[in-house]
Amino acid sequence: MPEPKPDETHPLERSIERGLFNARWLMAPMYLGLSLCLAMLTFIFLRELIYYAPQVLTMSADKSILVVLTLIDLSLAGNLLLIVLFSGYENFVSKLDIGDPEDRPAWMGTVDFSGLKMKLIGSIVAISAIHLLKRFMEIGRDEADAIYGEQELFWLVVIHLTFVTSGVLMALMDWLTARAKKG
Repeated sequence: MPEPKPDETHPLERSIERGLFNARWLMAPMYLGLSLCLAMLTFIFLRELIYYAPQVLTMSADKSILVVLTLIDLSLAGNLLLIVLFSGYENFVSKLDIGDPEDRPAWMGTVDFSGLKMKLIGSIVAISAIHLLKRFMEIGRDEADAIYGEQELFWLVVIHLTFVTSGVLMALMDWLTARAKKG
């Protein structure tokens, strides 16, 4: 049976399809909420920076590395939020019409769902690695050892390796899918 032309589609079906398509706008408040989360993360970043800045002259090298790793961790989480915010909005709601194309990041509008997954898992692995590195640097400190014993460190490593393995498997699946499409 041939596919009906758009003007031959039943009005009820057209209304349902239009309603489903317009339902994508229900995601917009979620992306606005993520913008608020980014503002919260910025506040926390600035709070940490202001807290540690006066201590810079008396801080040990190990402590300064931990502070820097904390700030990098927060900035990576912010990057992750932006990736989800921009790519999610553009992929699922509407294209961003921001006027000045020179100020637009090069990757915007080019990250499809597969690319979004890879960027997400890459950011999660980086955040996990930084968190794990911070914990390793605290080994031998009484206050940290009281919180993170051998079992907690073991699980941090297992969780990190799970993220890494997931990322590799996702990349492999994307590679196999792309290869199957070519052949």
